[in-house]
Amino acid sequence: MLRVLTLSTLFPDASRPNFGVFVEKQTLGLAARPDVDLRVVAPVGLPAFPLSRLARYAPLAALPYQERWNGLEVHRPRFPNLPGTAGRWHAPLLTRTLTPLLTDIRGDFPFDVIDAQFFFPDGPAAVALGRRFGVPVSIKARGADIHHWGTAPATAAQVQAAGRRADGLLAVSQAMADDMVALGMPRPTVHSTGIDRSRFGTLPRAAAKTQLGVTGPLVVSLGALIPRKGHAIVADAVASLPGVTLWIVGEGPERSRLEAQIAGSGARDRIRLLGAVPHEEMATVLAAADVMALASSSEGLANAWVEALASGTPIVIPDAGGAREVVTDPAPGRIVARKPAAFAEAIAALLANPPAADAVQATAARFSWESNRDALFAHLQALVAEKRAQSSG
Repeated sequence: MLRVLTLSTLFPDASRPNFGVFVEKQTLGLAARPDVDLRVVAPVGLPAFPLSRLARYAPLAALPYQERWNGLEVHRPRFPNLPGTAGRWHAPLLTRTLTPLLTDIRGDFPFDVIDAQFFFPDGPAAVALGRRFGVPVSIKARGADIHHWGTAPATAAQVQAAGRRADGLLAVSQAMADDMVALGMPRPTVHSTGIDRSRFGTLPRAAAKTQLGVTGPLVVSLGALIPRKGHAIVADAVASLPGVTLWIVGEGPERSRLEAQIAGSGARDRIRLLGAVPHEEMATVLAAADVMALASSSEGLANAWVEALASGTPIVIPDAGGAREVVTDPAPGRIVARKPAAFAEAIAALLANPPAADAVQATAARFSWESNRDALFAHLQALVAEKRAQSSG
């Protein structure tokens, strides 16, 4: 039996059901194996009093400290998140918070390995805790945890040191692995995401459009409403395409700015901000879309890309992260410059000459939660075996 302690600050909760849902899917898959016993520690960062009393933090502060979440035992400890420090103290404070909790957990659950599912602040904390409890540590890199935290002045040294000291490293794409090596880390194992094929790719486009009341061409842009995701670029692109509708799915601090942009675009009747859509409903939205366009400035390998392709929907994306590992020929879509004109041209081309849905779906055939689960198990099991061999030698 492999006893896994999964550590992730990126994990869904009652106030954010879509937050890190791909980490949840991966963890559920691993936990379902009969040879795995697993617990989750999903820390919640909160500022100190009195800022913690602000209304925007109330849903996080109200979360239970321990619960059963979709069959998983999940601990949600609070750690101090100090505003204005650029993340400099996140990892040390997280380590301090987790030390007594993991000591208690270890009393009845002697975990064999710590599986950190986001590189910062999880990674540095996991390495420190692994050393303390004498267990191996794996850290997975997903995107901003390397591209932002791994290069930001206040946190780069912590991220890079954790990468060098971890027993094992995972990356969501080959491009992400190359970026980690460029930062002085050992080359990680590429660990691809998965697809829920009981949902994505099961509904024909015409049926999905009818179900959602969509008429005419539909473009979907999917992701948090933050500058890095580039929704403003896609909105400008679609505004220049008469008769094309855009749905922007997600929530975040850019909402008011996007609302103002859309209001002044001359296309306010064709561009909608849908807000957060439950993940189980995204299969219908992506099936109804003729194109999924996402103008991210950086990515690892976005789940939104793969879920769109599995739905038979081509994508338009910049040359970011693992884009060239997904768009390998014309069927899955286009890689373009991160500019409205380039996006508009590519979207128009795909609408005028759409690839066959089955050809698009075939490009996502290699992604599955089953292969994701088994690869993660083999990776963690190998780390534990190596650690035991070192101890006995």
